[in-house]
Amino acid sequence: MSSRHTPSTSHAENQDLVVRQLPLQAYAVSWQAMQDFTNQRSSATVDEIWLLQHWPVFTQGQAGKAEHLLHQGDIPLVQSDRGGQVTYHGPGQLIVYLMLDLKRLGIGVRVLVSRIEQALIDCLSEYGITANADPKAPGVYVSGSKIASLGLRVRKGCSFHGLALNVDMDLSPFERINPCGYPGLDMVQMSDFAPLVKLDQVAQALSKHLATQLHYQNINQRA
Repeated sequence: MSSRHTPSTSHAENQDLVVRQLPLQAYAVSWQAMQDFTNQRSSATVDEIWLLQHWPVFTQGQAGKAEHLLHQGDIPLVQSDRGGQVTYHGPGQLIVYLMLDLKRLGIGVRVLVSRIEQALIDCLSEYGITANADPKAPGVYVSGSKIASLGLRVRKGCSFHGLALNVDMDLSPFERINPCGYPGLDMVQMSDFAPLVKLDQVAQALSKHLATQLHYQNINQRA
């Protein structure tokens, strides 16, 4: 499958990238860690990608509208500083946070979003899943149903937050919201199309595609 964006020479060529596999954790824990990392980083700080899962939580983006949360029930709601509307995170969903120096990479937010989407599309194709992006609604879709959501924040030229890919999870909490602000939007997951999918394997595959799209060559895996 051909890529929508073919990697080319970039400021990040031959630059290190740290990829961390983190344990299942509360959203607030990683949110605070992302802010601390971003606030404390310098121009010499190596970019990082974090791979993890969250305990059940609804998160509302900066511009989020209350009417898109239909029935909260027993799932906590966190008002986040990411972009986008309300979404759901839970076990079985792969979360990828991207702490990247966009100035050093020489790209803007729109290019970053496009490259994230292409990395997701290329990763899904490995599992025989044909997916696409929608220029009117960030994220990745399979036959009109959403399989991955994006929500980013940029501070002082550096990104944090990232993406959520539905791998093998309980999708029913999405029925309590208008996902990403779209009433009636159908949500799907990789296990609907590839029943034997394993989240850890998907995490490794997606991190490699992200590194390719962002032109990193030296990848350091860390816990």
